[in-house]
Formats: sequence, structure tokens, C-alpha cells
Amino acid sequence: MTPPHGPRVTFLGFTVPDDVLAEIIARDTIMPTQTHTFAWGLVRALRAAGCPVHLLSAAPVSGWPGNRQVRFRAGHFRQDDVDGQLLAFVNLLGLRHLTRFVAAWRTGGRALRERDTEVLLVHGVHSPFLWFGVLRARRRGVRVVPVLTDPPGVALPTDGRLVRLLRGLDVALVRAALARCAGVIALTPALADDFAPGRPRLVLEGIWAEPATAVDRPASAGPTRDIVYAGGLSRAYGVDRLVEAFRGLPGDDLRLCLYGRGELAGWLREQAAVDQRIVPPELLPRAELLPRLSRAAVLVNPRPVDQDFVRWSFPSKIIEYLAAGVPVVSTRLPGIPPAYAPWLSYAEPDTPDGLRAAIGRVLELPVAQARALGAGGARFVRETRNPAAQGRRMRDFLAGLTGHHGQRDALADVGATVGERAG
Repeated sequence: MTPPHGPRVTFLGFTVPDDVLAEIIARDTIMPTQTHTFAWGLVRALRAAGCPVHLLSAAPVSGWPGNRQVRFRAGHFRQDDVDGQLLAFVNLLGLRHLTRFVAAWRTGGRALRERDTEVLLVHGVHSPFLWFGVLRARRRGVRVVPVLTDPPGVALPTDGRLVRLLRGLDVALVRAALARCAGVIALTPALADDFAPGRPRLVLEGIWAEPATAVDRPASAGPTRDIVYAGGLSRAYGVDRLVEAFRGLPGDDLRLCLYGRGELAGWLREQAAVDQRIVPPELLPRAELLPRLSRAAVLVNPRPVDQDFVRWSFPSKIIEYLAAGVPVVSTRLPGIPPAYAPWLSYAEPDTPDGLRAAIGRVLELPVAQARALGAGGARFVRETRNPAAQGRRMRDFLAGLTGHHGQRDALADVGATVGERAG
């Protein structure tokens, strides 16, 4: 059945083709895999709900010298039957924001007109893109709707005084732009409450991205029971706590497998050299990672709960983990909706001892019970967080903002969270 026609969307952000992402990962200090996966999930969800989508994208790279490429050129691309344009910019402090704004003004203004755009969806809190929306798209009658995935102006330990000053200015610009937008789509209620108060909102914490090929779990248990973590290998994500927790678990058949990249990679290789149960870390493409997740005994999200930013965060790995059909242990982060609780084994407290106890409880489950828990979590995310279901919610929300004909008014429930609607 053909879905009803939704508002025409131009998506301004960082949705680049897969080959461009591969080049970035190969030479950048950051690994924007989750940004890439989420962005394409939004695109597929909107299209599944009948919303025509055109992409305006800047390469998701760190600033020089984190990425040594200074000049990024404009271009056209097509992926998954979606047309997009790459925006040119200069990757130097100060010029980065200015040139991205100029590129959006020139290329984006023309695209809005030629495609008769009704909604400008802006990925993240990138001030050049938000102000392009406020100053140009909004004046053309286009509804500007940011997708809030992170708070603005997050300081890094390496930031100098000038960078911190510029970040403070950027936060003020972002807040001023958000106050002028038609509404927001936010990963967590806290993001909308704190940075877009009073704006219509849709809380949508993630979208399950179906793998290109089927991933089958092994019919029988292997010689080891793998405890798996996939993501940034850093203390901020609790990886050091996970290693400490694992060391206290009994069993020669246990292995700790860590997939990703980060400042702890060297330290983890040292731990693997002295403990044969710890596997040296690997960075794998998604197609190779998913079978590893599906073969695990337990998947772990050890992110500490006492960090300032966690109230704004929903760890996207939770959806990926649950979809693998494997029991999941997680710290109880405030950004995780209540609807996930039946399918997660929470580590409380979020200390190494708490993680160890939670992992141990899952390992002690009878095989049938562990499989039922994993299967239930997979069914939950695949049925309620799939592109069609999430796309319908976005389409109805955007239709309510635009007064799009043929759609129901979505503004009556724009404050509802995904968790409240899951059921």
C-alpha cells in the first residue's frame, strides 16, 4: 500500500554517501558512524512515510588538525534513490562556520525554491545551518525543524581559551535560532526542555536500521561466552569500568570483546596482553560487527550515569544491541525511555561491582530464559522503532506544523515520548 503523501522535506546536515564516510573514518580522529547511521535512518523513515526528501550535506569531519583536509568541495551524489548535494567549506577555525553558512545560503536557497520545500529539517545544533533556516528558509514560509541529538557547545578537554569563548558564543546563537523554529524533534525530553522550551516537540530517540543482509544467530553455543561492547573506547563511556568488572567474573570460557576506537585502545591492548580472556580491540564495519553482536552472550552499555550530558543522551547502541536478539546489560541512564525497561538488565550502581553483578545475573539465566529475553528485546525495537513506524510519527508531526492536507493534526500529542506511545 502506498503511504499518504507527506510534506516535502529538505534535510540539511551531514548525511553523506557510504564511500565518503569510509574516507572520513580512515583519516579522521573522530568516528561519525552513529551520526551517519541515524541520519540515514531518518531519511529512510521519512521516505517510508511518503515524505519526499532531498539532502544538503557537509562532510561530518573534525576541525583541522583533527582532519588534515582543509578544503572540502561541492558535489552531487545519489544513494538509496535519494539525491543530495555536498556543501563546500574550509575546515579551519572560524572559517568552518562562515563557509558552511555561505554554502547553505547559496546552494540551499536554490534547492528550497526548485524543490518547493515545505520543511527544512536541520540535523543537530550546527549554528550556520540553523541560522540559514531562520534567515532564509523561514522567510520563504518553510517550516524549520531541528533534530536535536546533542546539546550545543559541549567543551572538550583539549579546548583552549579561544575555543571555549567561541563555543559560548555558539551556544547563544543556537539558543536564539531554536527559539525561532517551528518545532523540534529531540532524542530526549531534556534536550527539548532545556534548549527549545515552549516549542512543539516530538521525542524520538532512535530508529532501528535493518541490516542489508540477514544476520543469523548460531544454532548452538560456541566454545566461549562473549561479553561484548561496541562504541567509543573511552573512559567517558565507562570502558575502563567494564574491564575492571570483567576481571572479577569467574569462568575460563568468558571473553571480553571490544569493538571501536578511542583513547583507551592502547591501554586495552596492554590488558589483553596480560589477560588472555580479553580480546584486543577491533574497529569493524557494521556489516562485520552485527554478526559479532548476534553471537554474544551479553551486550553491555557501561556509560556512567553521573556525567552532566547523560540527561540529554540516548545511547543509540541500545537499539542496535536489542535488535541483535541478545540479553543487554546497561547502566540506568535518564535518557532511556521506560518502555525499554522490560528488555534491559540494569547495572545499579554503575560501578564495576554493579556492572559485574548485572552481567553475572544474565550469565546465570537458563538458556531458554536468556533466549526469550533477547528475542523479546529484538521484537520490541523491530516492531516499534522501525523506519515505517518512526516515519509515520515524524510525518504526522511535520504535517501538523505545516497544515499539510490529508494528514491528521499531530500537535495534540507532540509532547508524547516514544516510550509513552510504545505499547
